[in-house]
This record gives sequence, C-alpha cells and structure tokens, in this order.
Amino acid sequence: MKKRNITLCAVAMLCMQGYAKADTFTLKGDNTCVENYAQMTAAYKSNRPKMKKRLFTSKAVEAEILRVKKLLTNPKLAWMFENCFPNTLDTTVHFRMLDGKPDTFVYTGDIHAMWLRDSGAQVWPYVQLANNDAQLKEMLEGVIRRQFLCINIDPYANAFNDGPTGGNWMTDLTDMKPELHERKWEIDSLCYPLRLAYQYWKVTGDSSIFDGEWMKAITAILKTFKEQQRKDGVGPYRFQRKTERALDTLNNDGLGAPVKPVGLIVSAFRPSDDATTLQYLVPSNFFAVSS
Repeated sequence: MKKRNITLCAVAMLCMQGYAKADTFTLKGDNTCVENYAQMTAAYKSNRPKMKKRLFTSKAVEAEILRVKKLLTNPKLAWMFENCFPNTLDTTVHFRMLDGKPDTFVYTGDIHAMWLRDSGAQVWPYVQLANNDAQLKEMLEGVIRRQFLCINIDPYANAFNDGPTGGNWMTDLTDMKPELHERKWEIDSLCYPLRLAYQYWKVTGDSSIFDGEWMKAITAILKTFKEQQRKDGVGPYRFQRKTERALDTLNNDGLGAPVKPVGLIVSAFRPSDDATTLQYLVPSNFFAVSS
C-alpha cells in the first residue's frame, strides 16, 4: 500500500507535467485516439472516498482535476488522474494547528506513520497550486513544519509516529524513541524536506517557515551529514534488527560495511528502506548536494 501511494503520486505528476517551460507545468492534451468515447467514459467510475470521508479537500485541486480531465481524450487516463491526483489529500493528510501554527501529519498509505521522504513526495504535486488556495497553502506549510519538527526529534530516523506512541520496531538495536516509527539512516530523508521547503518558498514567497525550528533542523542536518562523512570516526549511528531479511539490518556491529573517508556521505539504507551494500550511495549524495 505504501508503494502504491507513491505510484499514484507519480502517475498524477506525469499527467500534470505535459510540456515544461521554466518551472511551470501545463498540460495541452494527450494524443490518444479513442473510439466509442462515450461508452468508455461511462465505464469508469470514481473510486474516491465520499466527500464527508475525505481527510482534506482543496478547491484548487478540484479545479485542476476538472481542467485536466477536459484536456484528456483517453477516458482511462482521465479516470486515473481524477483518482490519483487527490489521493494524498483524500486519504493520508491529517491537518491541525499546533501552538498556533499549521501542522500536517501525512500517513504513508495504510501505515499510520510519516516518512520524511514519502510525505515530501506525496504533497509535491500540490505546491504549484498553493497560491490558488489559502487552505492548501496552509496545509503545505504544516507539512514542512512537521517535517522539521521530526528532524529535530532525531535526524537519523526515516519515519515517525504521530506522537510518542511507540511501534513495531521499538526493539531495534539503535537509539529508538517512542516518537519514532523506524530509525533507518537514509540521506534522502533529510533532502526531501529541504526540497519541499525551498519549492514552497519559491512558489509562495512565504518565508515564515524559516523560523527557529527551521534553523535548529538545518543545524542538525549539517551535523548529521558531517558525522556520516566519517572523517572523525564512525559517528554515533548504529542499527541492528532481529530479522530473517539481511537487508533489514546492518552488519559490522550495526555500522555497515567499512568505508574509506573521501568526503562522500554514508547512507546506511537506500530510499527503499533496504540496507546498502556499499554505503556511499551516489544518487543520494547528489541529492544532498542539490538540496
């Protein structure tokens, strides 16, 4: 289900992208030739939750669905977009206020936990619409604030609970806390929040997110990256799990395979949450640089 949710977001983004010009994406239409259009259209029904069961709704997103559907000549593609594009809002977004500021906890599919990577990717397609809907903009601000709040709890963790509830992986041999769902060190977990915050600011011009919590998180991110360059020792992170899957734990007493410090950052796990065999994961290092 978690992977399905990411796939839905990817399909939605592909539908919206169309022709790219600068940083603005517009869809001019698809080139599919369809026979029996009316008959095919009638066969595809919406699978979205009923309105009262949707966790969050956005007038800008609903308007975009109507706009894109009018441009698509393939009924199945239009049906896919209608169901996929709002899926994150319909089923995973939990918006509220915390200390007078927006706070958004984003479930990853059917797992009631928030991955830094997944949440950043799940809401990414909506950023371009933020200026068209104040409530959507506020929800996105809440995601960013929640992500950096999570980083300040533990920059080495990849997934978090909605509060100190504990979870299935509390017995992992690492510095677990009840706020953590899982503590797998993955470089990209710290990159996605940076990417989202930058794009949100670039689109909206809202710099209110860059407050004390943000600065604390940035400091933690830089400290973690430097620790995992391992120029001054192996650093504080270790991870072991009692499991039958070799890729769900780290060898070498929880440190993973040895590395020679060359300036690259160690990533103990991949974006797939599987352990790296060679810990200098080059794509994730590129992501760190670009972020």
